[in-house]
Amino acid sequence: MNYSIEKVAVLVGAQRLGNVDANVGFVLTDSRSLCFPEETIFFALKSDRNDGHHYIPELYRRGVRNFVVQDVPQDYDKLYPQTNFLKVVDSLEALQRLAERHRSEFRIPVIGITGSNGKTMVKEWLYQLLSPQLTVTRSPRSYNSQIGVPLSVWLLNEHTQLGIFEAGISQPGEMRRLQEIIRPTIGVMASLGDAHQENFTSLEEKCKEKMLLFKDTEAIVYSLDEKVVAECMQSLSYSGTKLSWSVEYDQASFYVESIEKQDITTTITYRWQNSLKGKFTLPFIDEASVGNSITCAVVALYLGVKPDDLARRMADLEPVAMRLEVKEGQHGCTLINDSYNSDINSLDIALDFMNRRPDHKGRKRTLILSDILQSGETKNNLYPEVADLAEKRGVEKFIGIGEALRSESDAFSRLQEKYFFATVSEFINSDVFKGLRNEVILLKGARSFGFDQLTELLVNKVHETVLEVNLNAVVDNLNWYRSFLKQETKLVCMIKADGYGAGAVEIAKTLQDHRVDYLAVAVADEGVTLRKNGITSNIMIMNPEMSSFKTLFDYELEPEVYSFRLLDALVKAAQKEGITGYPVHVKLDTGMHRLGFNPKTEMNELIARLKQQSAIIPRSVFSHFVGSDSDDFDSFSEIQFKLFDEASKMLQSAFDHKILRHIDNSAGIEHFPERQLDMCRLGLGLYGIDSRNNEIINNVSTLKTTILQMRYVPAGDTVGYSRKGKIERDSVIAAIPIGYADGLNRKLGNRHCYCLVNGQHAPYVGNICMDVAMIDVTGIECKEGDSVEIFGDHLPVTVLSDVLETIPYEVLTNVSNRVKRVYYQD
Repeated sequence: MNYSIEKVAVLVGAQRLGNVDANVGFVLTDSRSLCFPEETIFFALKSDRNDGHHYIPELYRRGVRNFVVQDVPQDYDKLYPQTNFLKVVDSLEALQRLAERHRSEFRIPVIGITGSNGKTMVKEWLYQLLSPQLTVTRSPRSYNSQIGVPLSVWLLNEHTQLGIFEAGISQPGEMRRLQEIIRPTIGVMASLGDAHQENFTSLEEKCKEKMLLFKDTEAIVYSLDEKVVAECMQSLSYSGTKLSWSVEYDQASFYVESIEKQDITTTITYRWQNSLKGKFTLPFIDEASVGNSITCAVVALYLGVKPDDLARRMADLEPVAMRLEVKEGQHGCTLINDSYNSDINSLDIALDFMNRRPDHKGRKRTLILSDILQSGETKNNLYPEVADLAEKRGVEKFIGIGEALRSESDAFSRLQEKYFFATVSEFINSDVFKGLRNEVILLKGARSFGFDQLTELLVNKVHETVLEVNLNAVVDNLNWYRSFLKQETKLVCMIKADGYGAGAVEIAKTLQDHRVDYLAVAVADEGVTLRKNGITSNIMIMNPEMSSFKTLFDYELEPEVYSFRLLDALVKAAQKEGITGYPVHVKLDTGMHRLGFNPKTEMNELIARLKQQSAIIPRSVFSHFVGSDSDDFDSFSEIQFKLFDEASKMLQSAFDHKILRHIDNSAGIEHFPERQLDMCRLGLGLYGIDSRNNEIINNVSTLKTTILQMRYVPAGDTVGYSRKGKIERDSVIAAIPIGYADGLNRKLGNRHCYCLVNGQHAPYVGNICMDVAMIDVTGIECKEGDSVEIFGDHLPVTVLSDVLETIPYEVLTNVSNRVKRVYYQD
């Protein structure tokens, strides 16, 4: 749906500057995601760390002519001719108000989902259950924040018959605004957990805040078995219909009479509204899926889905891969797998992700797409829109699978390469499939087309042990530490040791996309790898080698300088290359006694040598706290800072240009905010570990493997080398394909530590071998092929490091390179 710029100005209550006629169809808050500039209005949002007004010149050059701003640029009529500026008091409030007014245009049922766990799964399963009979618009991915909700609601269009939107909050006072934007007619409370609990005094307070979403709904769906939810619902002054479900209380609207689990399915028998009886079989057995399916069943029945149709659709439910995965494929390809659904909005998000990933290998960007189902649009309207989107997002090779796409192949005439197939099988047997080489491939298709076959065939066959890296968690940790920084303070992100084992290239791409000021690695070769993979950010080399100077210059890598020997050699090498003003980073030893110039005795000599040449120039000066992670070292840290402060100011006074000063590391950012200076260095904290308390902030890395084999071992027998694993009782022992060659420390064996199998502790039995470990799964419901978590979301890496009496760094960086990394974005 398009709005005239005049109407947008009225809806958001803006003062309009400029009188250019325009129609607005796309709302943009992130300049990096621009696709259709002619129809886009950019909301210049302000935050503590960023200001959207800074990106107006860039967006103007790229064709945007409509802006919502808090601050109108000076001389706007001269600098930005033929442009509309809508001046408002608060750009975020204006965005929310526009979405709120847009929502008021629709007289349709709208489902609002909140809770702590399961919101996205409930949303996606409701879409699967209801889209066969209704045209549904839903939140893309997890767009449930103060910005995400208005962007989601904006997607409502003339074809929409049902809206499904998530609402997520992290602190009191946030839900009221989301309720006004979504204005749900049906409220759904997913499972209530402890996510974001730190900002609430109690679980009850958080529950009541979430229930503000249900104001003015005609019905609420919730679990009577969740005590806090049931009590809050009881206290809620509510005149609508309360649709409770329960396994324990037969007075619930949806009473679960029985739950029968088979090997891979669960059958649920129920009674609805005290009269109608039915049952359905779900293709999942985990408790979360069972609970979420019941929530979905209540909503579907309330909306008129017949029990027989519900049973048929429940049996066909597909797993919700709530993350966009990046994997190394065969023949030099990289796979971006987002095949859990296929609709125009999620396609745009996935294409944006692919388009924003730098790739200097010259690889073709390829989209493999299935027919888009239940869009509500005719195919001759839908697929030209898809083709236009693919072209604008930089797709060079298009592969369409499905009869609808094949019949609309003419819509893709402007793309360089395009191929169409009726089925996945036809594509797999084609020369086009066999010819996939050195490409970045986005897989985007409904599972009903069999896209899982493509993933299986295209991905590199890997060791069954993988390290999953959550790129969203990296960003969350980055923003968490940014929240402690002064607005003007810059940030260096440490990605040495291959990104602390997580993979430096993918971490660097994510950090560059979020505009960090500096990246830092240990040696020049690490920097070269980043440059060859499209990283253009400033890169600091912490341990430059004498043999690497030419490499440093060729790849614009900025070395640390810590000794006169290194300084003189670097100057000589730069002069030989005819280089002047090359940036370096001066390190001072204030107490670590590892590397660095002595601030007490060597500053005069250092300044003299720097001043007598022009080949290099100090860009920053820094030092390391010995113990910012512990209060025990505060007095020594104070001595260190005083030494650094005096010496660094002495260096600065000798030069006219600004020299950045930095001494705070991850722990220091939090513990010594007054010592942030010009820049801080973020290391372990970026990877989700707070070294101040050894607790997890947002987990980044999850090491997983699978059960290879299970066997019964009687009491008295032993397991493994040297008969160290003595079995005290009749046991079930599982073998898993991970050993010390993968980075699983041998000291964890012999029941010193455990892994998780289906959420339960399974101790390591006997000695850990090079490639295999044995675990005790006695009493745990599991089978061969089941997943095993070595560390991750449910088993913090700090548990392992504590057992090993070491630090988390060591555990993370010891994960072998033969363990494949899988990257994903929620």
